Amino acid sequence: MSSSQRFFKNETFEFLTLIALGSTAFRLAEVGEVLATVTAVKDGDHQSWFDAWMASGERAEKLAREAEAGGHLQTARDAYLRAAMYIGTAFFTILATTRAGDKIAVWRRHRANAEAAFRLWPTPVDKVAIPYEGTALEGYFFSGGEGRRPLLIVNNGSDGTVVELLTFGVDEAVRRGYHALTFDGPGQGQALYVQGLTFRHDWERVISPIVDWAVARTDVDASKIALSGWSQAGYWVPRAAAFEHRLAAAAVDPGVVKVNTSWLMHFPAELLQLYRAGQREEFDGALEAAIGDDTTLAAEGAKRMEPYGTESTFDLLSELEKWDLTDVAANIACPMLITDPEGEQFWPGQSRQLYDLLPGSKTLIRFTAAEGANWHCEPMVPVLRSHRVLDWLDATLGRC
Repeated sequence: MSSSQRFFKNETFEFLTLIALGSTAFRLAEVGEVLATVTAVKDGDHQSWFDAWMASGERAEKLAREAEAGGHLQTARDAYLRAAMYIGTAFFTILATTRAGDKIAVWRRHRANAEAAFRLWPTPVDKVAIPYEGTALEGYFFSGGEGRRPLLIVNNGSDGTVVELLTFGVDEAVRRGYHALTFDGPGQGQALYVQGLTFRHDWERVISPIVDWAVARTDVDASKIALSGWSQAGYWVPRAAAFEHRLAAAAVDPGVVKVNTSWLMHFPAELLQLYRAGQREEFDGALEAAIGDDTTLAAEGAKRMEPYGTESTFDLLSELEKWDLTDVAANIACPMLITDPEGEQFWPGQSRQLYDLLPGSKTLIRFTAAEGANWHCEPMVPVLRSHRVLDWLDATLGRC
């Protein structure tokens, strides 16, 4: 995108704004509300971002409650969706604001609005608990209709919200007669903020219990269970597929082979030298000194590190050495779809790398700037993206 088309110089603000605008196609936002909100934001100022989006979320929440009380249930459902989307967008910067201490309360408010919308959904949506290592993962099962049907499990990324998953296949899958399942894995949503579970590299340990739970249901066709994921799930989904062979198909947006590159690309050579020499204290100390009083960098670093459960960037980078598909991708047996967006800013070139590593049936779909579909996860064309992914899935599972 050219600079004349940008809303913000701050990359995070810009990307989140594009996601919000794109989500209007699924009634998660209104263009006018988004534009009015970002007008109130000072570029790079996390407090102003949080305040503006919270104000919009609170207005939508008030509208939803009034509409529901008056029996206007479709109006209420859509307004609850927008409230969840806007409060979730505000929440992204909460660690850098005066409301950091209210983190859990604000997250719960976001989730309460999402659940209120799901309660009013035109098709049944059940809140579910999936057994996992002595506890349970929270999820939502969106019914595609009566009888045994294919299931699409939709895997969130590192910091997406549950309502954003509607734009990443849930809504389109249900429209086509699939059941759809979302879940909060370790490091995500309920699992992180309430249960204290953090990210793990061996994601098959998360997906296999979910598949166990799914195949035990009488309304799921166990031969047609697919797994899709976006953003950092571009690593988790193929990692799981390499070990969980009950999956009939898998799709990722984009493909991710080595997660750590999205971190390492931001460090200067001097810091990387300390890291590669194994000098933990020196590395973390030099990084802290380099950040200094830059609250923007400090806040964004804290946000990215939170789901890993560490305050040491050195330890995080060391952990990410394990997050590498190079030696396991050859074990993937199911057909896989990989998107390849032009201008991918976090894992450039890795969609093609993953495609080349796959031994079996595989499809690479290019998204371009010419069709408005550039950047990480094609934020401005969620309908186009959903159609391409579900068309592929229909064909792969023999449903067309």
